[in-house]
Amino acid sequence: MTRDYCLEFHQYLIHKKSVSKNTLDSYLHDITIYLSYLEQQNIIPINTTTNTIERYIKELIRRKRSKATITRNLASLRCFYQYLIEINEIKYNPAKEIKLEKPQKKLPHILTGKEMELLLSQPNVLEAKGCRDRAMMELLYATGIRASELVELNVQDINLNTGILLCHNHKTKRFIPIYRTAIVAVSDYIQRVRNQMIFPKNGEEQALFINLNGKRLTRQGFWKIIKSYAEQAHILKEITPHTMRHSFALHLLENGAELKDIQVMMGHADISSTQIYLKLLNQHLKETYHNCHPRSNQEESK
Repeated sequence: MTRDYCLEFHQYLIHKKSVSKNTLDSYLHDITIYLSYLEQQNIIPINTTTNTIERYIKELIRRKRSKATITRNLASLRCFYQYLIEINEIKYNPAKEIKLEKPQKKLPHILTGKEMELLLSQPNVLEAKGCRDRAMMELLYATGIRASELVELNVQDINLNTGILLCHNHKTKRFIPIYRTAIVAVSDYIQRVRNQMIFPKNGEEQALFINLNGKRLTRQGFWKIIKSYAEQAHILKEITPHTMRHSFALHLLENGAELKDIQVMMGHADISSTQIYLKLLNQHLKETYHNCHPRSNQEESK
């Protein structure tokens, strides 16, 4: 039961919904676990009710899943039951009426300019792995693309002569300029290292960034790379590839970039997703003021 529904839902997400790879992985993960839960309860998907789903959400709460995870699970369930409607298995969506308290959004961690320079200086570019890692990190900070988009890049997606990166998926594409240091780092990697990392049997591999097995580097692999260099740099903040994406946006905003331009470069469909950086900028300015103004910490005169 589980395998059949998951396989069909997988095809629906790809061909009908055209979701991103991250959404595809998340939804399939959520639905696989949910269908296992139904199987344990001796319930088939077409017989579920709103009460069934509410009990499942309570089970997720009991398992101490975060509010964000539960919210995503509900989105996965709504999509799954919409799929069942479209193939005429059911007539209404039992997940549609369920409302959850919206999780409070936390402002993301941001690296300062000095912290970013420290992080970027960690790879040993004289070694093949370090050369590749530096190129990836420089390109991520130069463009603000997602980690998933970074590892999906092919060699032909970057024009080192014009300094332009083509970032695309099945829905959209965008062209992003690249600063000189990143161009040099990527060029050095391609000319000196990449071909050495590709095994003969993978000679036709188109991926820009290759792992030590000569194949396309994964998002999880890149996450580990960032984590290791953050520890090496002794930066105490929680750092992920998305931290570098957020830092890219805030640093542009701090230096006068228009919010609309940042939205385009980051690939945000809605400007509201980009507006979080205005909040971050205001927070950063307040912290800078209180830390740096000579009279900000003085007690009021009596």
